[in-house]
Amino acid sequence: MAPPSSPALEAELRRWLESGRLRARSLGPGIDELWSALDRCSSGGKRLRPQLLLAAHRCYGGNEDEVALRVAAALELLHTAFLVHDDVIDRDLVRRGADNISGTFVTWASARGASPDGSASAGVAAGVLAGDLALAGAMRIVALCGADAARTERLLDLFDDAIAVSAAGELDDVLLSVCESTDTTVEDIVAMHYRKTAAYSFRLPLQAGALLASAPSEAHEPLGVVGRLVGIGFQLVDDLRGVFGEEAATGKDTLGDLREGKLTPLIVHARGTAAWSSIAPHVGDRSLTETTARSVRALLEESGSREFVARLAENHLREGLRTARTSGLPASLVDELSSLTDQMLESAA
Repeated sequence: MAPPSSPALEAELRRWLESGRLRARSLGPGIDELWSALDRCSSGGKRLRPQLLLAAHRCYGGNEDEVALRVAAALELLHTAFLVHDDVIDRDLVRRGADNISGTFVTWASARGASPDGSASAGVAAGVLAGDLALAGAMRIVALCGADAARTERLLDLFDDAIAVSAAGELDDVLLSVCESTDTTVEDIVAMHYRKTAAYSFRLPLQAGALLASAPSEAHEPLGVVGRLVGIGFQLVDDLRGVFGEEAATGKDTLGDLREGKLTPLIVHARGTAAWSSIAPHVGDRSLTETTARSVRALLEESGSREFVARLAENHLREGLRTARTSGLPASLVDELSSLTDQMLESAA
């Protein structure tokens, strides 16, 4: 893939953030701090989704670089909105090794005399509102991106559909974890992964980039299939990293998924193994320690659950790449996807 970011992309994001912070200065210290926290939250990261959009635009011969950069920035803001809201839903206070927006406002409110419950409420409110600002900003940028009216309308349709599908996936993720059921299958989790992550992280950027380049309409369906397969593989790798990865690399607490009792393919597979009786008491244990987590990880490996998910991720990534090669996608885009797939497989190892 291309380098993680570019000065032009960062400038687009900076323009939107500075505009918001300028408006906030006359509206009080709370909202000013909210924009500052949103600025910090949107910094860093791999910029994977803009990379994919710009790659598709470039590989299909697009020549409206400024328009594509604006839409790429909108896509990154959409991702930021989802991350912020996801942290609220998961009750996380840390992202990428530092206080996230909710965590920032828990501290901010506490320093101003709020009770523990009041500080927690401030953190939730700040996360919801910051995510709303980023989501509204993303859609505004798309609407004013500079593409002709027909393509702008189609872009808005693509973004709107991705948001609706992702909302369904996020709700599925929560309900699968909190509603007691032993009937949930790995296929159910894979379908949730498509809706929650792959639809907006892979299908949307690939199709939006091709649309901006005025690619043939018949290209959109295979791009959607490739986005679904690679996106699911990406999320399965992320599930593995969420338990077996290093926090410095993932940016997330590697105890988080286990403490929350998140129903991932690792857990669904482990339920059917002899190790489950030893694993089960620690899934959803909010007081889980790193020492106990090491034992759980060892059981997940010994039971074959880690290998099962790694193999499932590899199958999706390989099938996505095969589809890309046989569906008439530009060779340069296939090369970009191949590089990305190799990176993911290395992460899953």
